[in-house]
Amino acid sequence: MKTFLLLFLLLPVQPVASQEVCLSAEERKLYDLIMGYRKSRKLPTIPYSAKLTKVAQAHVRDLVAHFDYENRAECNPHSWSDQGNWTPCCYTPDHKQAACMWNKPKEIAGYESEGYEIAFYSSDGAEAEESLAGWKSSPGHHPVIVNEGTWKDVEWKSIGLGIFGTYAVVWFGVLEDKSVLSVCK
Repeated sequence: MKTFLLLFLLLPVQPVASQEVCLSAEERKLYDLIMGYRKSRKLPTIPYSAKLTKVAQAHVRDLVAHFDYENRAECNPHSWSDQGNWTPCCYTPDHKQAACMWNKPKEIAGYESEGYEIAFYSSDGAEAEESLAGWKSSPGHHPVIVNEGTWKDVEWKSIGLGIFGTYAVVWFGVLEDKSVLSVCK
């Protein structure tokens, strides 16, 4: 089984009309696991963000449908295809094309603040427990989840989650999002 962890800083651009967003049972499980882990470290709960969840869910579906993980040397999994209602983007390993990804929260969902994406890949299919375990063991991802290192002075005010196929994605944001988010039935 192959696993791959991804980190990314996000900055905004132009909003797109919003749609109702909900969490699947596995996404809800991931949220609960992350919040339980934060609670065990005496950190506050991070409220759901419908906007960041919309972006996360769009991204995991786009990755599953259009990203060739085996050929990630040219465009890594922070890339977006030309098959959606967004600007396509090849995020290169040298980070020179990073701005193409930074634009997605505002472009897709109208989230008007910086965000931070962590992503997980498993060739066996991404699941909540495995994703969190991967992030907890990663020196680049763990500090984002528990506000350590570079993130010690950051107050996360919103979180968005997406799990689909082989990918799990979580976006953290500093802007409160009062959009409606529910659990899918």
